[in-house]
Amino acid sequence: MAHLAAIDYATASDEIRAEHDRELALRGRMTNMKRILLRSPAAHRIYAEWFTLRDLLKPTLDDRAIWLFSKTIAETMRAEVPVTFFRRALIDSGLDPEAIEPIAHEALLTKFGKAVATDANAVPDEVWAALKARYDETLLVNLTAFAGIMVATCVFTNAVKVDLDPELEKYRRL
Repeated sequence: MAHLAAIDYATASDEIRAEHDRELALRGRMTNMKRILLRSPAAHRIYAEWFTLRDLLKPTLDDRAIWLFSKTIAETMRAEVPVTFFRRALIDSGLDPEAIEPIAHEALLTKFGKAVATDANAVPDEVWAALKARYDETLLVNLTAFAGIMVATCVFTNAVKVDLDPELEKYRRL
């Protein structure tokens, strides 16, 4: 059970209800993590910048690459909620998360994601060299910021012990 309670929409402040309604209008769903984050609309908006950065990556990186990168960070940090979220994305797109053979750029991204999640002070120089050879610096800034929000998401879900959303149960790793 989560250490912090989700908002109760019926008794929430006008500011919280407005942020809740904005999130539903933008993304069409409300997760357990978001319901807890909504106790602070500012915190919710900061974590929701994940979507802004993802959209900035999408012209260069496809969904599969972004999902594998994100899942790697979540697995490294042992964060069940985000791991299961990205398992669902992969499974629902017809992929088996345990059988995916990453192509070259995906393998590079997963090396970077694992390094950032393990110890951001120790990302190997050869990983940075390979990233710089493939992507421009603007993309690398957005990718690193995106990784940071993924790490923050994992920290939040782990520290608070956010309950797995019921719709994710069937995607849980056995």
